[in-house]
Amino acid sequence: MKHSTIPQTRHGHRGGPARRIGRTLALVLPVVLVLSGTLAVTRVNWTGSPSSSLLTASDVSTAAGTAKKARPPQDVLRDQLMGELQEKNPAIVLTHLQQAVNGRPSLARHCTAIARALGQAAVRKYGAYRAQSYARPVCDTSFASGVLAAHS
Repeated sequence: MKHSTIPQTRHGHRGGPARRIGRTLALVLPVVLVLSGTLAVTRVNWTGSPSSSLLTASDVSTAAGTAKKARPPQDVLRDQLMGELQEKNPAIVLTHLQQAVNGRPSLARHCTAIARALGQAAVRKYGAYRAQSYARPVCDTSFASGVLAAHS
């Protein structure tokens, strides 16, 4: 039986330069692919108009700056529902609130505050008695407590 004089690499041996290069590529290659894919997507004309087909670096930095200043989703939802309350009855608005919370569970902790604000706005629009008639168990009874708070 002949024994090899080549050291075993499976147990206890860290490997040579080829292994280090392989590890480096395994870490760097996905980052390069993601960045190149992102840059390729920014060059596609998604608007359909031939006027501005390239996104410049200043456009990207401006977009990144405005993304940092974006409002929290619960504020956007509250304002959207308050505007909707001006055009539709509170039952429809409460249904949309429930759908938004079901679709985005992270909004659940803000549901009571939004429903309470909707209740207060409904009192201003419809009066306490009529606003109370729209109360439903959305976010517990926060809409009803908002009606009561605005009526008192």
